[in-house]
Amino acid sequence: MITGSVTTPFGRRPISLALVRRQKASADIEPGKVADKWKVYRDASAAIDRLGLQSNSLAVLDALLSFHPINELRQDAQMIVFPSNQQLCLRAHGMAGATLRRHLALLVEAGLIIRKDSANGKRFARKGNDGAIESAFGFDLSPLLARAEELALLAQEVAAERLAFRKARENLTICRRDVRKLITAAIEEGAPGDWNAVEDAYVTLVGRLPRSPSMAQVTDLLDEMQLLQEEILNQLDFQEISKGDSTNGALSEQHIQNSNPKSFNESEPSSGNEPVAKPSKTFSRRNEPLKAFPLGVVLNACPQIADYGPGGAIGSWRDLMTAAVVVRSMLGVSPSAYQDACEAMGPENAAVAIAGILERAGHINSAGGYLRHLTRRTERGEFSLGPMIMALSKSASQRGLRQA
Repeated sequence: MITGSVTTPFGRRPISLALVRRQKASADIEPGKVADKWKVYRDASAAIDRLGLQSNSLAVLDALLSFHPINELRQDAQMIVFPSNQQLCLRAHGMAGATLRRHLALLVEAGLIIRKDSANGKRFARKGNDGAIESAFGFDLSPLLARAEELALLAQEVAAERLAFRKARENLTICRRDVRKLITAAIEEGAPGDWNAVEDAYVTLVGRLPRSPSMAQVTDLLDEMQLLQEEILNQLDFQEISKGDSTNGALSEQHIQNSNPKSFNESEPSSGNEPVAKPSKTFSRRNEPLKAFPLGVVLNACPQIADYGPGGAIGSWRDLMTAAVVVRSMLGVSPSAYQDACEAMGPENAAVAIAGILERAGHINSAGGYLRHLTRRTERGEFSLGPMIMALSKSASQRGLRQA
Protein backbone atom coordinates (compact mmCIF):
# COMPACT_ATOMS: atom_id res chain seq x y z
CA MET A 1 0.00 0.00 0.00
CA ILE A 2 1.09 3.59 -0.61
CA THR A 3 2.31 5.60 2.35
CA GLY A 4 2.25 9.35 2.57
CA SER A 5 6.02 9.73 2.80
CA VAL A 6 8.12 11.54 0.20
CA THR A 7 11.21 9.74 -1.03
CA THR A 8 14.28 11.22 -2.69
CA PRO A 9 16.30 9.53 -5.45
CA PHE A 10 19.52 7.66 -4.73
CA GLY A 11 22.94 9.03 -5.65
CA ARG A 12 23.49 12.27 -7.52
CA ARG A 13 20.03 12.51 -8.99
CA PRO A 14 18.36 15.68 -7.65
CA ILE A 15 14.76 16.12 -6.59
CA SER A 16 12.54 19.01 -7.61
CA LEU A 17 9.59 20.57 -5.83
CA ALA A 18 7.39 19.46 -8.73
CA LEU A 19 8.41 15.86 -8.02
CA VAL A 20 7.52 16.32 -4.36
CA ARG A 21 4.06 17.61 -5.33
CA ARG A 22 3.53 14.63 -7.63
CA GLN A 23 4.45 12.20 -4.86
CA LYS A 24 2.02 13.84 -2.46
CA ALA A 25 -0.74 13.77 -5.12
CA SER A 26 -0.11 10.07 -5.75
CA ALA A 27 -0.38 9.38 -2.04
CA ASP A 28 -3.83 11.00 -1.93
CA ILE A 29 -5.59 8.61 -4.31
CA GLU A 30 -9.23 8.18 -3.36
CA PRO A 31 -9.92 4.92 -1.53
CA GLY A 32 -11.01 1.99 -3.65
CA LYS A 33 -9.97 3.56 -6.96
CA VAL A 34 -9.22 1.04 -9.73
CA ALA A 35 -8.07 1.45 -13.34
CA ASP A 36 -7.10 -0.94 -16.12
CA LYS A 37 -3.35 -0.50 -16.56
CA TRP A 38 -3.44 -1.08 -20.32
CA LYS A 39 -6.27 1.42 -20.78
CA VAL A 40 -4.19 4.01 -18.93
CA TYR A 41 -1.19 3.06 -21.08
CA ARG A 42 -3.18 3.58 -24.30
CA ASP A 43 -4.34 7.00 -23.08
CA ALA A 44 -0.76 7.98 -22.27
CA SER A 45 0.32 6.76 -25.69
CA ALA A 46 -2.32 8.90 -27.40
CA ALA A 47 -1.18 11.95 -25.41
CA ILE A 48 2.52 11.33 -26.00
CA ASP A 49 3.15 14.80 -27.45
CA ARG A 50 1.26 16.55 -24.65
CA LEU A 51 3.36 14.67 -22.09
CA GLY A 52 6.67 15.44 -23.80
CA LEU A 53 7.52 11.77 -24.33
CA GLN A 54 8.98 9.74 -27.19
CA SER A 55 8.16 6.33 -28.60
CA ASN A 56 11.01 4.72 -26.64
CA SER A 57 9.54 6.21 -23.46
CA LEU A 58 6.33 4.30 -24.15
CA ALA A 59 8.33 1.11 -24.74
CA VAL A 60 9.91 1.50 -21.29
CA LEU A 61 6.51 2.23 -19.71
CA ASP A 62 5.10 -0.88 -21.39
CA ALA A 63 7.97 -2.93 -19.95
CA LEU A 64 7.38 -1.54 -16.45
CA LEU A 65 3.66 -2.33 -16.61
CA SER A 66 4.43 -5.88 -17.73
CA PHE A 67 6.14 -6.46 -14.36
CA HIS A 68 2.96 -5.50 -12.52
CA PRO A 69 1.37 -8.90 -11.78
CA ILE A 70 -2.30 -8.00 -12.41
CA ASN A 71 -4.11 -6.02 -15.10
CA GLU A 72 -5.55 -3.50 -12.67
CA LEU A 73 -3.96 -0.66 -10.79
CA ARG A 74 -5.63 -0.63 -7.38
CA GLN A 75 -5.34 1.92 -4.61
CA ASP A 76 -5.31 -0.80 -1.96
CA ALA A 77 -2.67 -2.97 -3.67
CA GLN A 78 1.08 -2.93 -4.23
CA MET A 79 2.02 -0.73 -7.21
CA ILE A 80 5.82 -0.75 -7.02
CA VAL A 81 7.72 -2.83 -9.57
CA PHE A 82 11.40 -3.61 -9.05
CA PRO A 83 12.98 -5.13 -12.18
CA SER A 84 16.69 -4.69 -12.87
CA ASN A 85 17.88 -2.60 -15.78
CA GLN A 86 18.89 -5.77 -17.56
CA GLN A 87 15.38 -7.21 -17.30
CA LEU A 88 13.86 -3.90 -18.43
CA CYS A 89 16.18 -3.74 -21.46
CA LEU A 90 15.09 -7.23 -22.51
CA ARG A 91 11.38 -6.43 -22.26
CA ALA A 92 11.95 -3.10 -24.01
CA HIS A 93 13.02 -5.01 -27.14
CA GLY A 94 16.76 -4.99 -26.44
CA MET A 95 17.02 -1.27 -25.66
CA ALA A 96 20.51 -0.01 -24.81
CA GLY A 97 21.21 0.70 -21.13
CA ALA A 98 21.95 4.41 -21.65
CA THR A 99 18.74 4.81 -23.67
CA LEU A 100 16.78 3.01 -20.96
CA ARG A 101 18.07 5.32 -18.24
CA ARG A 102 17.28 8.41 -20.31
CA HIS A 103 13.68 7.38 -20.90
CA LEU A 104 13.16 6.34 -17.29
CA ALA A 105 14.14 9.89 -16.39
CA LEU A 106 11.64 11.25 -18.94
CA LEU A 107 8.85 9.14 -17.45
CA VAL A 108 9.69 10.48 -14.00
CA GLU A 109 9.81 14.05 -15.32
CA ALA A 110 6.43 13.59 -17.03
CA GLY A 111 4.94 12.48 -13.72
CA LEU A 112 3.92 8.98 -14.84
CA ILE A 113 6.17 7.06 -12.44
CA ILE A 114 8.02 7.81 -9.19
CA ARG A 115 11.36 6.44 -8.11
CA LYS A 116 11.33 4.81 -4.72
CA ASP A 117 14.98 4.04 -4.13
CA SER A 118 16.41 1.95 -1.31
CA ALA A 119 19.33 3.03 0.85
CA ASN A 120 21.87 1.57 -1.57
CA GLY A 121 19.88 2.27 -4.75
CA LYS A 122 19.06 -1.39 -5.36
CA ARG A 123 15.58 -2.52 -6.42
CA PHE A 124 14.06 -5.32 -4.41
CA ALA A 125 11.07 -6.36 -2.33
CA ARG A 126 10.99 -7.45 1.31
CA LYS A 127 8.42 -10.10 2.17
CA GLY A 128 6.84 -10.95 5.50
CA ASN A 129 6.37 -14.35 7.12
CA ASP A 130 3.21 -14.94 5.13
CA GLY A 131 5.02 -14.38 1.83
CA ALA A 132 3.27 -11.08 1.11
CA ILE A 133 5.38 -8.07 0.12
CA GLU A 134 5.78 -5.72 3.05
CA SER A 135 7.93 -3.10 1.32
CA ALA A 136 9.43 -2.68 -2.11
CA PHE A 137 11.95 -0.38 -3.77
CA GLY A 138 11.86 0.38 -7.45
CA PHE A 139 9.37 2.31 -9.62
CA ASP A 140 6.01 3.38 -8.20
CA LEU A 141 3.16 3.19 -10.76
CA SER A 142 0.65 4.97 -8.55
CA PRO A 143 0.83 8.26 -10.56
CA LEU A 144 -0.78 6.39 -13.47
CA LEU A 145 -3.75 5.52 -11.26
CA ALA A 146 -3.91 9.02 -9.79
CA ARG A 147 -3.92 10.63 -13.26
CA ALA A 148 -6.11 8.06 -15.03
CA GLU A 149 -8.96 10.53 -15.70
CA GLU A 150 -6.55 13.29 -16.74
CA LEU A 151 -4.81 11.00 -19.23
CA ALA A 152 -8.16 9.86 -20.63
CA LEU A 153 -9.22 13.49 -21.14
CA LEU A 154 -5.91 14.31 -22.85
CA ALA A 155 -6.39 11.34 -25.17
CA GLN A 156 -9.90 12.53 -26.09
CA GLU A 157 -8.64 16.07 -26.79
CA VAL A 158 -5.85 14.75 -29.02
CA ALA A 159 -8.33 12.56 -30.92
CA ALA A 160 -10.67 15.54 -31.41
CA GLU A 161 -7.80 17.72 -32.64
CA ARG A 162 -6.69 15.06 -35.11
CA LEU A 163 -10.24 14.72 -36.43
CA ALA A 164 -10.59 18.48 -36.82
CA PHE A 165 -7.21 18.66 -38.56
CA ARG A 166 -8.16 15.88 -40.95
CA LYS A 167 -11.46 17.60 -41.80
CA ALA A 168 -9.70 20.94 -42.33
CA ARG A 169 -7.21 19.35 -44.73
CA GLU A 170 -10.01 17.63 -46.61
CA ASN A 171 -11.93 20.90 -46.90
CA LEU A 172 -8.80 22.68 -48.12
CA THR A 173 -8.19 19.99 -50.74
CA ILE A 174 -11.78 20.27 -52.01
CA CYS A 175 -11.63 24.08 -52.04
CA ARG A 176 -8.32 24.04 -53.93
CA ARG A 177 -9.82 21.70 -56.51
CA ASP A 178 -12.92 23.86 -56.93
CA VAL A 179 -10.94 27.09 -57.31
CA ARG A 180 -8.55 25.54 -59.81
CA LYS A 181 -11.37 24.19 -62.00
CA LEU A 182 -13.38 27.42 -61.80
CA ILE A 183 -10.38 29.46 -62.99
CA THR A 184 -9.72 26.98 -65.80
CA ALA A 185 -13.35 27.08 -66.92
CA ALA A 186 -13.43 30.90 -66.85
CA ILE A 187 -10.25 31.13 -68.95
CA GLU A 188 -11.27 28.43 -71.45
CA GLU A 189 -14.76 29.88 -71.96
CA GLY A 190 -13.49 33.45 -72.26
CA ALA A 191 -15.33 34.92 -69.29
CA PRO A 192 -14.58 38.67 -68.87
CA GLY A 193 -12.12 39.45 -66.11
CA ASP A 194 -8.45 39.47 -65.19
CA TRP A 195 -8.23 35.74 -64.65
CA ASN A 196 -4.44 35.75 -64.86
CA ALA A 197 -4.37 37.87 -61.71
CA VAL A 198 -6.83 35.49 -60.05
CA GLU A 199 -4.67 32.53 -61.05
CA ASP A 200 -1.57 34.26 -59.67
CA ALA A 201 -3.40 34.76 -56.36
CA TYR A 202 -4.32 31.07 -56.35
CA VAL A 203 -0.74 29.97 -57.06
CA THR A 204 0.53 32.26 -54.30
CA LEU A 205 -1.87 30.73 -51.78
CA VAL A 206 -0.97 27.17 -52.74
CA GLY A 207 2.73 28.00 -52.54
CA ARG A 208 2.34 29.04 -48.91
CA LEU A 209 1.25 25.56 -47.83
CA PRO A 210 4.24 23.75 -46.24
CA ARG A 211 4.85 20.04 -46.56
CA SER A 212 3.78 19.39 -42.96
CA PRO A 213 1.40 22.23 -42.05
CA SER A 214 0.02 22.97 -38.62
CA MET A 215 -3.66 23.29 -37.82
CA ALA A 216 -3.37 27.09 -37.72
CA GLN A 217 -1.69 27.20 -41.13
CA VAL A 218 -4.34 24.96 -42.71
CA THR A 219 -7.18 26.98 -41.15
CA ASP A 220 -5.78 30.34 -42.26
CA LEU A 221 -5.12 29.10 -45.78
CA LEU A 222 -8.60 27.55 -45.98
CA ASP A 223 -10.19 30.89 -45.00
CA GLU A 224 -8.27 32.73 -47.72
CA MET A 225 -8.95 30.04 -50.33
CA GLN A 226 -12.67 30.17 -49.56
CA LEU A 227 -12.63 33.95 -49.92
CA LEU A 228 -10.94 33.58 -53.30
CA GLN A 229 -13.54 31.00 -54.33
CA GLU A 230 -16.35 33.30 -53.27
CA GLU A 231 -14.86 36.20 -55.23
CA ILE A 232 -14.66 34.02 -58.35
CA LEU A 233 -18.26 32.88 -57.95
CA ASN A 234 -19.41 36.45 -57.28
CA GLN A 235 -17.64 37.70 -60.38
CA LEU A 236 -19.13 34.98 -62.56
CA ASP A 237 -22.54 35.45 -60.95
CA PHE A 238 -22.42 39.22 -61.46
CA GLN A 239 -21.65 38.74 -65.13
CA GLU A 240 -24.82 36.68 -65.49
CA ILE A 241 -26.84 39.27 -63.54
CA SER A 242 -25.43 42.14 -65.59
CA LYS A 243 -26.21 40.30 -68.79
CA GLY A 244 -29.78 39.67 -67.66
CA ASP A 245 -30.23 43.25 -66.45
CA SER A 246 -28.98 44.71 -69.73
CA THR A 247 -31.36 42.50 -71.71
CA ASN A 248 -34.33 43.39 -69.52
CA GLY A 249 -33.36 47.06 -69.68
CA ALA A 250 -33.30 46.99 -73.49
CA LEU A 251 -36.71 45.34 -73.60
CA SER A 252 -38.14 47.84 -71.13
CA GLU A 253 -36.71 50.77 -73.07
CA GLN A 254 -38.13 49.44 -76.32
CA HIS A 255 -41.52 48.95 -74.67
CA ILE A 256 -41.58 52.50 -73.33
CA GLN A 257 -40.58 54.03 -76.63
CA ASN A 258 -43.24 52.09 -78.52
CA SER A 259 -46.05 52.70 -76.05
CA ASN A 260 -45.37 56.29 -74.98
CA PRO A 261 -43.19 58.20 -77.41
CA LYS A 262 -43.79 61.50 -75.57
CA SER A 263 -42.09 60.98 -72.26
CA PHE A 264 -42.27 63.26 -69.23
CA ASN A 265 -38.77 64.56 -69.85
CA GLU A 266 -39.71 65.60 -73.37
CA SER A 267 -42.94 67.40 -72.43
CA GLU A 268 -41.70 69.22 -69.28
CA PRO A 269 -38.19 70.53 -68.70
CA SER A 270 -36.50 69.77 -65.42
CA SER A 271 -36.19 72.50 -62.82
CA GLY A 272 -33.01 71.02 -61.39
CA ASN A 273 -34.50 70.89 -57.89
CA GLU A 274 -36.02 67.44 -58.05
CA PRO A 275 -34.63 64.99 -55.48
CA VAL A 276 -32.25 62.45 -56.89
CA ALA A 277 -33.76 59.00 -56.73
CA LYS A 278 -31.63 56.50 -54.94
CA PRO A 279 -30.95 53.31 -56.86
CA SER A 280 -33.33 50.58 -55.83
CA LYS A 281 -31.78 47.49 -54.34
CA THR A 282 -32.49 44.28 -56.15
CA PHE A 283 -32.67 41.03 -54.28
CA SER A 284 -29.60 39.19 -55.55
CA ARG A 285 -26.64 37.41 -54.05
CA ARG A 286 -24.50 40.48 -54.76
CA ASN A 287 -26.51 42.51 -52.24
CA GLU A 288 -25.37 40.41 -49.32
CA PRO A 289 -23.00 42.26 -46.92
CA LEU A 290 -19.40 42.32 -48.05
CA LYS A 291 -17.26 39.86 -46.13
CA ALA A 292 -14.07 41.19 -44.56
CA PHE A 293 -10.79 39.66 -45.60
CA PRO A 294 -8.41 38.32 -42.92
CA LEU A 295 -6.52 41.23 -41.39
CA GLY A 296 -3.17 39.72 -42.37
CA VAL A 297 -4.19 39.61 -46.03
CA VAL A 298 -5.28 43.28 -45.93
CA LEU A 299 -2.04 44.43 -44.29
CA ASN A 300 0.01 42.42 -46.77
CA ALA A 301 -1.82 44.07 -49.68
CA CYS A 302 -1.94 47.56 -48.12
CA PRO A 303 1.20 47.95 -45.96
CA GLN A 304 1.18 51.78 -45.92
CA ILE A 305 -1.86 51.96 -43.63
CA ALA A 306 0.20 50.45 -40.78
CA ASP A 307 2.16 53.72 -40.45
CA TYR A 308 -1.02 55.47 -39.32
CA GLY A 309 -2.03 52.92 -36.69
CA PRO A 310 -1.63 53.45 -32.92
CA GLY A 311 2.10 53.47 -32.26
CA GLY A 312 2.86 53.02 -35.95
CA ALA A 313 1.47 49.47 -36.08
CA ILE A 314 -1.83 47.67 -36.60
CA GLY A 315 -2.63 44.61 -34.54
CA SER A 316 -6.41 44.42 -34.73
CA TRP A 317 -9.42 45.53 -36.77
CA ARG A 318 -10.00 48.34 -34.27
CA ASP A 319 -6.49 49.64 -34.98
CA LEU A 320 -7.18 49.49 -38.73
CA MET A 321 -10.42 51.44 -38.41
CA THR A 322 -8.65 54.04 -36.22
CA ALA A 323 -5.93 54.41 -38.84
CA ALA A 324 -8.55 54.72 -41.60
CA VAL A 325 -10.07 57.76 -39.90
CA VAL A 326 -6.65 59.45 -39.86
CA VAL A 327 -5.98 58.56 -43.50
CA ARG A 328 -9.49 59.66 -44.51
CA SER A 329 -8.78 63.15 -43.22
CA MET A 330 -5.32 63.21 -44.80
CA LEU A 331 -6.70 62.23 -48.21
CA GLY A 332 -9.39 64.89 -48.06
CA VAL A 333 -12.33 62.48 -47.85
CA SER A 334 -15.30 64.18 -46.21
CA PRO A 335 -16.81 62.67 -43.04
CA SER A 336 -20.14 62.22 -44.83
CA ALA A 337 -18.52 60.26 -47.69
CA TYR A 338 -16.80 57.98 -45.21
CA GLN A 339 -19.97 57.56 -43.16
CA ASP A 340 -21.90 56.56 -46.29
CA ALA A 341 -19.18 54.01 -47.11
CA CYS A 342 -19.38 52.58 -43.58
CA GLU A 343 -23.16 52.18 -43.87
CA ALA A 344 -22.96 50.54 -47.30
CA MET A 345 -19.91 48.33 -46.81
CA GLY A 346 -19.61 47.96 -43.07
CA PRO A 347 -16.95 49.75 -40.97
CA GLU A 348 -14.28 47.08 -41.47
CA ASN A 349 -14.64 47.00 -45.24
CA ALA A 350 -14.79 50.80 -45.45
CA ALA A 351 -11.47 50.89 -43.60
CA VAL A 352 -10.08 48.36 -46.09
CA ALA A 353 -11.29 50.55 -48.97
CA ILE A 354 -9.47 53.56 -47.46
CA ALA A 355 -6.31 51.46 -47.11
CA GLY A 356 -6.59 50.47 -50.78
CA ILE A 357 -7.13 54.09 -51.85
CA LEU A 358 -4.03 55.08 -49.85
CA GLU A 359 -1.96 52.51 -51.77
CA ARG A 360 -3.20 53.96 -55.09
CA ALA A 361 -3.31 57.61 -53.99
CA GLY A 362 -0.85 58.65 -56.70
CA HIS A 363 -3.21 57.36 -59.40
CA ILE A 364 -6.48 58.76 -57.98
CA ASN A 365 -7.41 62.41 -58.62
CA SER A 366 -10.11 62.66 -55.96
CA ALA A 367 -10.07 60.17 -53.08
CA GLY A 368 -13.47 61.34 -51.83
CA GLY A 369 -15.07 61.04 -55.26
CA TYR A 370 -13.55 57.61 -55.76
CA LEU A 371 -14.86 56.41 -52.38
CA ARG A 372 -18.35 57.68 -53.21
CA HIS A 373 -18.13 55.82 -56.53
CA LEU A 374 -17.27 52.59 -54.67
CA THR A 375 -20.11 53.24 -52.23
CA ARG A 376 -22.66 53.62 -55.03
CA ARG A 377 -21.40 50.44 -56.68
CA THR A 378 -21.70 48.62 -53.35
CA GLU A 379 -25.30 49.79 -52.96
CA ARG A 380 -26.06 48.44 -56.42
CA GLY A 381 -24.34 45.15 -55.59
CA GLU A 382 -21.63 45.74 -58.18
CA PHE A 383 -18.55 46.11 -55.98
CA SER A 384 -16.43 43.52 -54.22
CA LEU A 385 -13.19 44.03 -52.32
CA GLY A 386 -11.71 40.83 -53.71
CA PRO A 387 -10.28 42.10 -57.02
CA MET A 388 -8.87 45.21 -55.30
CA ILE A 389 -7.13 43.20 -52.59
CA MET A 390 -5.81 40.60 -55.06
CA ALA A 391 -4.44 43.31 -57.38
CA LEU A 392 -2.76 45.14 -54.49
CA SER A 393 -1.36 41.84 -53.15
CA LYS A 394 0.13 41.09 -56.56
CA SER A 395 1.68 44.57 -56.72
CA ALA A 396 3.12 44.16 -53.22
CA SER A 397 4.62 40.79 -54.16
CA GLN A 398 6.19 42.25 -57.30
CA ARG A 399 7.67 45.13 -55.28
CA GLY A 400 9.13 42.65 -52.84
CA LEU A 401 10.71 40.64 -55.64
CA ARG A 402 12.25 43.76 -57.17
CA GLN A 403 13.65 44.86 -53.83
CA ALA A 404 15.09 41.40 -53.22
